[in-house]
Amino acid sequence: MHTSDFWFELPEQLIAQTPIEPRDHSRLLCMDRRTGECTHKHFYDLVELLRPGDLLVMNDSRVIPARLIGEKEGTGGAMEFLLLEQKSNDTWEILVRPGRKAKPGARFVFGAGLIHAEILEVKPDGNRIAKFFFDGNFYEVLDRVGKMPLPPYITAELKDQERYQTVYAKERGSAAAPTAGLHFTPELLEKLQQRGINTAYVTLHVGLGTFRPVKVDEITQHHMHTERYYLSEETANLINETKAKGGRVFAVGTTSCRTLESVAQKYGAIQPCSGETDIFIYPGYQFRVLDGLITNFHLPESTLIMLVSAFAGYEHTMAAYRLAVEQQYRFFSFGDAMLIV
Repeated sequence: MHTSDFWFELPEQLIAQTPIEPRDHSRLLCMDRRTGECTHKHFYDLVELLRPGDLLVMNDSRVIPARLIGEKEGTGGAMEFLLLEQKSNDTWEILVRPGRKAKPGARFVFGAGLIHAEILEVKPDGNRIAKFFFDGNFYEVLDRVGKMPLPPYITAELKDQERYQTVYAKERGSAAAPTAGLHFTPELLEKLQQRGINTAYVTLHVGLGTFRPVKVDEITQHHMHTERYYLSEETANLINETKAKGGRVFAVGTTSCRTLESVAQKYGAIQPCSGETDIFIYPGYQFRVLDGLITNFHLPESTLIMLVSAFAGYEHTMAAYRLAVEQQYRFFSFGDAMLIV
């Protein structure tokens, strides 16, 4: 298949700039992936749309304030770092802007001296490896100095930084939110539990490769970014028990989906493990775990809409996206959601 097969016209006004309040009042496009039939609901309707014995698998990764805005030591030239992946306690892979200032040995200062950094290496893709110098716990200092790394298509100011976190976010490490989970509220999670719908958690730290455009014409030539994941014994047991009892396993978001399918592909079954994945799911992929998917509406020609097309069927997915545009659904991180069964 070609990248252009996943193009659709998206009016700019449908790109959500601010989140809906309350979280679970976003709209929900429900699709039967066998027929492609779609119905229109709200996210709080999940309580009735799911069955007792179903399992929701959620990504509990927490977004860190990964944008650091500072200056070059000695010259005062402006510099922006974006933390991508922690390599050790004080060493990170980063994106920098402007790149010409960030050569090996260059030093920078952030937060009026709370954090200093030195560039150690320039990678072939232009990313840098930087060593940070600080007093105390890095994440606590980062909370004081850093800014939330909102996607580039969101230009509105985010007043409440927690609004770009899921209510169950726990494990710090993501450069972008697992946005399908932004719709859940504590009250909705409680109602789901009362109905006998279970929840389990995986951790996949979302990298900015999520937003990296597909630059090749033939999609099989695209190379995915690598992300770290962790799947606990408790979650593995819940998934396997759900399957054994005839319940359905739903991934909340493409990150949870990629975690589950990566583990099943690597080990032949779901089991406790941790590691890195660069799995690329596109039409033709045979799913091993998922019975359902909850996901937001994604960018044209992105790997995310390719994953959805693999699960729901290419024709059904593109028809659903055309319907979503026609019905004025809100797109991307702060937008509405889909339930695919």
